[in-house]
Amino acid sequence: MSICPKNKSSKARRDSRRANWKISAPNLVKSRKSGALVMPHMLCKSCGSYNKREIVKVED
Repeated sequence: MSICPKNKSSKARRDSRRANWKISAPNLVKSRKSGALVMPHMLCKSCGSYNKREIVKVED
C-alpha cells in the first residue's frame, strides 16, 4: 500500500518545503605548514601533510 494524502498539497507548500535543498560553499581552513586553503580533516595537496605530520612526499 502506498501513502494516500487526505487533501491536495498546494504548489506553494510543496515548493517551500523543497526550498531548503541548497548547496553550501565548502568550509576551507589554512594548512598549518604551507598556508594553502584545504578542506578540514583532509590531506594538504601542496605540502602533503596532515595533522602536523608529513604523510606524502610532494615533488616540486
